[in-house]
Amino acid sequence: MEVTVLVYEAEEGGYWAHVAEMPGCFSSGETLDELRANVVEAMEAWLLNDDGESPAVYEPIARWQVPVPKSALQPAG
Repeated sequence: MEVTVLVYEAEEGGYWAHVAEMPGCFSSGETLDELRANVVEAMEAWLLNDDGESPAVYEPIARWQVPVPKSALQPAG
C-alpha cells in the first residue's frame, strides 16, 4: 500500500507533512530527508495505537486534481 504524504514549508523554517490516508498523522523536520524519516516514524506510531486495534487506513478509490476557480482566490469585499 502506498499513501499520500502532503509536504509544506513551515513558516518558521523547515517542513511539515501529513499523511492523507491516516487522519491525525503529522510530522515535521528541518530538511526534507529528516522529514521523510520522521513521517515514517509517525506512520509507525499511528499504526501502533494504544488500544491494540489497528486503526482504519482510508485508501482512496480515486485521486483527482481539481483547479480552484479564480473567483475563489479573489479577496472578499
